[in-house]
Amino acid sequence: MVLMVVFTEYYTSTSYRPVKSIAKSSETGAGTNMITGLAMGFESTALPLAIIVIGILASFFVVGGATDPAMGVYGIAIAAAAMLSTTGMIVALDSYGPITDNAGGIAEMAKMPEEVRDITDSLDAVGNTTKAVTKGYAIGSAALGALALFADYRHKVNLEAGALSLDNPIVIVGLLIGGLLPFLFTAVTMQAVGKAAFTIVEEVRRQFREIPGIMEGTAKPEYGKCVDIVTTAAIREMAIPGILAIVTPLAVGIILGPLALGGMLIGIVITGLLLAMTMNNGGGAWDNAKKLIEDGAHGGKGSEAHKAAVIGDTVGDPFKDTSGPALNSLIKVVNMIAILFSSLFIGAGIF
Repeated sequence: MVLMVVFTEYYTSTSYRPVKSIAKSSETGAGTNMITGLAMGFESTALPLAIIVIGILASFFVVGGATDPAMGVYGIAIAAAAMLSTTGMIVALDSYGPITDNAGGIAEMAKMPEEVRDITDSLDAVGNTTKAVTKGYAIGSAALGALALFADYRHKVNLEAGALSLDNPIVIVGLLIGGLLPFLFTAVTMQAVGKAAFTIVEEVRRQFREIPGIMEGTAKPEYGKCVDIVTTAAIREMAIPGILAIVTPLAVGIILGPLALGGMLIGIVITGLLLAMTMNNGGGAWDNAKKLIEDGAHGGKGSEAHKAAVIGDTVGDPFKDTSGPALNSLIKVVNMIAILFSSLFIGAGIF
């Protein structure tokens, strides 16, 4: 847990190489900013994954998994549960980021002195790191928990230890479907953010056209309209990802059977874990690269580097605030659906 925090901070803090390299690359435009940001996001998966692998192996063998695999799985489940002991601290860290972000927004809207905004920007940069740290914690716990849930699924449908052989094409099909699901889920959630953002931009433009005096400060914008758009979009656009997480394991189980569903549960953990870490860390690094430039590096606010960093941050926000965190829920929901409906499948003679 501690090492996950350390490595996440390294890739998202303004003090270290990844964020500084993204800020530096912004000097040559948005394209190089995007390339470097993606590279840092991909790179950031290696060290946290190594920690998760070590944690899985240690928790498996410490309790005697070498002689009794069932005890090893129990050890992994206990390790996942032990991570919950720090939930209070994680919730506090996760709450810090939005609070500082909104404080900066209030300071800007209230037209407070520039030095106030400088302070809130520094706090917001720290908040971006704490948000990335908590999301790294969440994906790590999801990976450990998913292994325990998979063992429960295998027990419920009476799959032997060697049943999920890669020689079986049904298992391979399940692995591929499970590997695809996080990417498809991410595509839907990213598009949802884009649609909502487009609607908001159109509404803001309408208000500028129809309400004279907004730019001069003599008239108030219709803030409620924008809030309604965002709230409605959040509920409406998340219907498809939710359906996808529930229907896919049911369809695979009914059509292809328990072996394919078991392979799917493995595939979704592998790709979901790596994709979530890429998006969480990459998004946080993009955001803090913009903050670093706004603090005066590489030309400061209004420079060409700053314009490029704003574009990178626009991509990074749905990475770290929407699709990345949602993948944790996807992994857990798919596993829980498989377990909950496995008994129903068995009773109906499907399995």
